[in-house]
Amino acid sequence: MKYREIKSGIFLSRPNRFIAKVEVEGTVTTCHVKNTGRCKELLIPGVTVYVEKSDNPDRKTDFSLIGVRKGERLINMDSQAPNKAVHEWLLRGEFLEDVVSVKPEKTYGDSRFDFYIETSEKKIFMEVKGVTLEENDVVMFPDAPTERGIKHIKELCRSVKEGYEAYVLFVIQMDKVKLFKPNYRTHPEFGEALKEAEKQGVNILAMDCIIHEDSMELNKSVPVLL
Repeated sequence: MKYREIKSGIFLSRPNRFIAKVEVEGTVTTCHVKNTGRCKELLIPGVTVYVEKSDNPDRKTDFSLIGVRKGERLINMDSQAPNKAVHEWLLRGEFLEDVVSVKPEKTYGDSRFDFYIETSEKKIFMEVKGVTLEENDVVMFPDAPTERGIKHIKELCRSVKEGYEAYVLFVIQMDKVKLFKPNYRTHPEFGEALKEAEKQGVNILAMDCIIHEDSMELNKSVPVLL
């Protein structure tokens, strides 16, 4: 997936989870933050960030914050980017070659999964989770408790019992990481739910991404340690 017009800036502050103050080309501007997570380990005053200029004249903010430098690593922190990148990946046939249908935002039971995929022989639900939390080349999810995430996992387990294939795909919004694991420190119940889901036949996958200032693309599988 590609962005339109990207500029670099210096992160100054985050008054609330929706906006940030960023210095862009010498001017302090208010930017929309395309990630409502905490991101405290990323958005540190003085770090280099990347913003996309909006083409909507009615918007209150001229830019959206979509990326950040953490040391030498470039991290995409746009929460909408994982689903867009996965959609492109699915349509390219890189998940399964004989895909005949890909439907985003498919309702099942009391949940709405990110993708419903059909091949000539399979019916598949896939839930996508973007990952931006990294410590010593190990990436983790979630960075805050997510009861909604647990609900989705339980619904995926139910779909398996009804004959569907099911996947949780963790999209790591950076590259050159060693492994993915649940963030038991922040939400142990989510990690336990993932373990139980794997036992019940839900496939747990993680993939890193090729990140540029103006693009993000799924790259390769990353080991998962539950």
